Amino acid sequence: MATLNRQFTHVVVEQTGEPSVMTMTQSTLAMPTAGQVTIKVYAAGVNGPDIKQRAGAYPPPADASPILGLEVAGEIVAVADDVTQWRVGDKVCALVPGGGYGELVNTYAAHCLPIPTGYSYVQAAALPETFFTVWGNLFIRGGLKAGETVLIHGGSGGIGTTAIQMASCLGATVFATSGSAEKCQYCLEQGASVAINYNQQHFVEPILEATGGQGVNVIMDIAGGDFINENLKAIAVDGRMVSVSMERGAQANVDIFRIMAKRVVWTGSTLRPQSVANKAQIAQGLAQYVWPLLNNGEMSIPVDSVFAFSQVVEAHQRMESGQHKGKIVLALQAQAG
Repeated sequence: MATLNRQFTHVVVEQTGEPSVMTMTQSTLAMPTAGQVTIKVYAAGVNGPDIKQRAGAYPPPADASPILGLEVAGEIVAVADDVTQWRVGDKVCALVPGGGYGELVNTYAAHCLPIPTGYSYVQAAALPETFFTVWGNLFIRGGLKAGETVLIHGGSGGIGTTAIQMASCLGATVFATSGSAEKCQYCLEQGASVAINYNQQHFVEPILEATGGQGVNVIMDIAGGDFINENLKAIAVDGRMVSVSMERGAQANVDIFRIMAKRVVWTGSTLRPQSVANKAQIAQGLAQYVWPLLNNGEMSIPVDSVFAFSQVVEAHQRMESGQHKGKIVLALQAQAG
């Protein structure tokens, strides 16, 4: 580790605000601590939490890097003395506690996964953050099982795309919502059985019709706000509702009696503040149940667009436009693609 040049270029946000506040600077990366590895970053995913952190609405945990970026793909260039599952030279994609928008990053060895068969660094960088989020929420907290029905809001985004594919590949019947006819068609192409344009019709009636009046077993909600009570109308008795974001607002006037009458379990989580052990458990589940689907081609998450590292401002503008379908990725090295 002593021979590695730990000087690296990374994005810096000195004052929160619009995408233009992001600039580049150089720093020296600390040595990896116990259980950690250093990754030379070839590509990094762009995600909603990055946008919120840049705008000042999602500060990083005290023990995390203040540099933007929560997922990367690249090559391990250093390992802590106690790390045995990875070696220098291994190609991985990884969830990182911050620092993904940089040429080097430290993360936990237990949060790394091998790059799937046939994947480029760009494709692999589009996986960790949304895959950890979906597995942790939809399958661990929501308990989705084969043969059940699930409603996924925001089906055309990175989380939605991942959730649709993962749920359908693992045997659930998927319903999705999105904001345009084009995006609804995209959801159907990803594996949804029904896709509903919420800007043209309420989603409750089509869901109840498609389920014979029973409602869905699980709802993965990125909307919040006014969608919460509508979700409670569309959910089945003993259903589970999992909140992962609040795009339509953090407050809701909730019909508590409907929760009681249907015996609904309402849960949710944010990924970044969770413990190293919790994230390691998610990684183990992904390795066992989901990575085989990626390796054999049953799942393939579309990449909406790829931006050079120097185009990070444009990448955030693309994310904020809401026009993307699938993931947005930064290519930090020429060989990332």
